Parts: sequence; C-alpha cells; structure tokens
Amino acid sequence: MAIHPRMTSMEFDLIDGSTCVLREAVASDLDSIVALLVDDPLGAVRESADDMDRYRAALEHISSDPRNLQVVAVHGDAVVATLQLTLIPGLARGGALRAQIEAVRVDGRWRSRGLGGVLIRWAIDEAARQGCALVQLTSDVSRTDAHRFYTRLGFVDSHVGYKMQLEPTA
Repeated sequence: MAIHPRMTSMEFDLIDGSTCVLREAVASDLDSIVALLVDDPLGAVRESADDMDRYRAALEHISSDPRNLQVVAVHGDAVVATLQLTLIPGLARGGALRAQIEAVRVDGRWRSRGLGGVLIRWAIDEAARQGCALVQLTSDVSRTDAHRFYTRLGFVDSHVGYKMQLEPTA
C-alpha cells in the first residue's frame, strides 16, 4: 500500500488572508526544513545544520519510501511549515493501518494564522484517504501549547509514550 501516488500541490488561504501551498518536500527545501527543526527550543539542542549530509540522506530515504511523505507549506519561495506522515501497517486493531505524524514545525512568524491546523487536518484527511483506522502523534511533555492545539483538533491524550535514545551501531 502506497501513501501516494506522490502528493500533488494544494493551495490554501490562512485566516490572515495569506496564501500558502502544501506540497511534498524536495531536496531544495532541505535547508529550510532543517532551519525549522533547529529553530525550536528542543531542536536547538538536538539538531544541527553543520552536517547536512545526514539530513540529505534522511530526506532521500523518506522520499523513496512509499509509506513516508515529508510535506512542506510554502509561502512564495519560503518554507514556513513541515511535517512527516508515515503509514504503519500492523496486526493490532484487526490488521489496521495507522498513520504517524512526526516533526511538526511551523515558523514562529507564521503561528496563530491557522497554518498548523491546515497542516494537521491535511495529514488526518490523507490518513483516512489511505485507509488508516488511526492517526497518532507524540508531543514532548514540555510542549503544553502544542497539547492544547492537538486537543482542539480532536486528538485524545490516551496513552503514555516512552522513548529511548540509542547510539546507532551501523
């Protein structure tokens, strides 16, 4: 099951009258995407634009995987938001397909304009279109504003998440 045929662009208006385009990320977006990841209180300590080769390889991997999609919202030539959507096949829930939303970032200058809501609603709609029975995401416990945002969009704080930092061996 593929998450695409590769995404087609979608134009949308924000509550302030700005127009943006939602589309699949391409290699030329990478510097802007990494800048969004770095320009974040948590990302500032775990992301670095010093080694773009890692990010380039990751974007190539995402782009070549039919179950993954890196999306950007663009205003003019500027990337103003991004997220990754991943389809996960599984046996649980009767063999249900689920969608995972990851690395949601909106440029600070573009917050409170409705952009995050458009981005997340698109991901929810795409997950449903792909036949997913569930869409899920995680959010760091320190992101209380994000938690209120996700609750407003209909997400339920129903699980406790755990993560373990690993040092790759390969």
